[in-house]
Amino acid sequence: MISIRNCQISDLLAMQNANLTCLPENYQYKYYLYHVLTWPQLSFVAEDESGKLVGYVLSKIDENNPKRGHITSLAVLRSQRKLGIATKLMKQSQYALMEVFEADHVSLHVRKSNRAAFTLYHEILKFKIQEIETEYYGDKEDAYSMVFNFREEDNKNEKKDTKSTAAADNKPKGQPAAKPKPASAKKKAAAKKK
Repeated sequence: MISIRNCQISDLLAMQNANLTCLPENYQYKYYLYHVLTWPQLSFVAEDESGKLVGYVLSKIDENNPKRGHITSLAVLRSQRKLGIATKLMKQSQYALMEVFEADHVSLHVRKSNRAAFTLYHEILKFKIQEIETEYYGDKEDAYSMVFNFREEDNKNEKKDTKSTAAADNKPKGQPAAKPKPASAKKKAAAKKK
């Protein structure tokens, strides 16, 4: 069973190793440390039953826009892919961005050639392509700059709730169901019988 928890400083070497194993974009140890010390609520790790780190998400708040979160890096070991771990890590980070920092949206970059990651972000997590940044990566590959707007998602959920309530209010008329009496009404009825 995989568990998700907040990242700790003791996880940083394992995170860096996962990054080196899984991704062409690599960071120095101090970059992970900076994220964890500055935004300790936003980065998470996934570990297996033995406590081995099998994935992580590294997130931050944009220094120029405190309402904008950014996913710096997401990695899951190859042996643990297709199990929903990346989705769980992303959702946990998104939740923390909204709840702790009241972020309006979160952004990320993904290589144009990384179809699996693009599918995760676009199809499963519903990120939208904001633009294509040419030669974004060190090897000159283009990146999709993607964004997820928390407020848009809240509005969609409110509309669904409104439609559900409206549908329940407009059910076909028939015999109304007997409403349960409150406890005080039951006591009054019992007192009248005496």
